[in-house]
Amino acid sequence: MRIVEYDKNLVCSYGSATLEDFSATASAVTAGSFDGVHKGHRIIIARMVGIAKSRSLRSVVVTFEPHPRMVLKGEVSGPLGLLTTLDEKIALLAGEGVDLLFVVRFTPDFAARTSDDFIRNVLVGLLGARSIVVGYDHAFGRDRSGSGKTLAALGLELGFDVEVVDEVMIGDEHFSSTRIRVLLESGKIEEANTFLGSPYMISGTVVDGDKRGREMGFPTVNLKLSDPDKLLPLAGVYLAQTVLNGETFMAMMNVGVRPTVTLKAVKSVEAHILGYSGTLYGCQMRFTLLKFIRDEQKFSSLEELKMQLEKDKKTVELYC
Repeated sequence: MRIVEYDKNLVCSYGSATLEDFSATASAVTAGSFDGVHKGHRIIIARMVGIAKSRSLRSVVVTFEPHPRMVLKGEVSGPLGLLTTLDEKIALLAGEGVDLLFVVRFTPDFAARTSDDFIRNVLVGLLGARSIVVGYDHAFGRDRSGSGKTLAALGLELGFDVEVVDEVMIGDEHFSSTRIRVLLESGKIEEANTFLGSPYMISGTVVDGDKRGREMGFPTVNLKLSDPDKLLPLAGVYLAQTVLNGETFMAMMNVGVRPTVTLKAVKSVEAHILGYSGTLYGCQMRFTLLKFIRDEQKFSSLEELKMQLEKDKKTVELYC
């Protein structure tokens, strides 16, 4: 998958791709924030890729960075709670058979562009759209005025066809990033993963900690999140997984304020990696969350905390 980042001037942050590599190339395109790259998104993307292959077109996903709601301040009350950082989104889309990921740098100036302008000058003019695939509730452009009907009308003029993918359900629930956020904030990680289609990711840089875990025989990596707007799930201990040097390791991850050892009500992320010893400071790491083990709690002593960590470790070892 090739990746190009675009604003009003071309900016290429990934690899050696340039706009000249892609102009005037007939393409099948889909566009959206795709936060979480959940199963509903993947159905839309898979349909677009299928059309591209059947018609010998290039397959293109257009996404936005940062999330549009972070720029349109009136639509956000409090932290947005991103399901995927840009790097996590790239990792997930790389497995969907997409030829080109076109990352639009979303700014107030870009937000002011009309849907007509976006379709004509970006989707068709820059990307050569011959087929555009969107979800049933897709809207874009200034004031979210663009819709499937807008696309269909312009398609007749500009020479592209439009396919609108119907709503997808699990039981009586539809796929949405909002629903997944609610599940994560309730600690329902397995249910959230079902909607996502893959385990929830938490990524960050390993930073120095207070070494209390090491003193108790449970050394941890402390993560500084890659994006401060990343959604953290319900405070508690989770069964997690990570890959180091090509090898998969299980981990017990704590998400929360660590009430036994600090009075600061600041949520943090730390993980004890089973079977690994070594220094990881400064490393970029990605964990996937598989199962909620227990709520975070305050213990009366470090010895009581250590006893609980031993129990948590045995729970994680059952999955190793």
